[in-house]
Amino acid sequence: MTVPGCLPGMAIERRPAAACRLPGQKRGITMSVRRITPAGILVAAVLALAGCGSQSTVAPAAAPAAAPATSAAPTLTITDPWVKTAKKGMSAAFGTLVNNTDAEVTVVSVVSPLSPKVELHEVVDAAGKTIMRPKEGGIVIPPRGTHRLQPGGDHIMLMGVTEAVKPGAEIPFTLNLKDGRTLEFTAVGKDFAGGQENYRPGTDPEGHEGMDMGESHG
Repeated sequence: MTVPGCLPGMAIERRPAAACRLPGQKRGITMSVRRITPAGILVAAVLALAGCGSQSTVAPAAAPAAAPATSAAPTLTITDPWVKTAKKGMSAAFGTLVNNTDAEVTVVSVVSPLSPKVELHEVVDAAGKTIMRPKEGGIVIPPRGTHRLQPGGDHIMLMGVTEAVKPGAEIPFTLNLKDGRTLEFTAVGKDFAGGQENYRPGTDPEGHEGMDMGESHG
């Protein structure tokens, strides 16, 4: 109920003295008002809500951060790579190639700043002689398998070397794979007593130019 001269939001109660009077009201009967403060309104609202059922919404827990994806293993790796020490001319690099995939991996060529001419070679018996020749088709490493590069077998041949390869020297190489990928590695210079081969031009029965490995090949 709104009383003329009183502001909305005022509560009316009987008191001996009146701050406001209704029209036609006798002087003896008075009405008084008191202002409802904002704090009172807030308390009333809290009490009203206390009697009602309340619903609380709990934010779902944040999903754990996904673990960082691990990079896939390289297609091909090499273990224990080394280069035979040499003053100049020819040298060779060795190690064990490791295929980390479920498919064949083929090495088709190799380069190194140590030599202007680097080839994949094999050692074979031909017409009663042991010769070294370029390996046709490259070197194939079976699925999940290994292939050893070693003196007297498949190896990386360096020709026209003009810089001495000393023990402990670090020589960079890059293998080119058939699928277009590459493998870069560093081989360490190492003395090898069994590697004093006497390389001489030779020819195998199929007409491939080769090199006679001599009797001292290791």
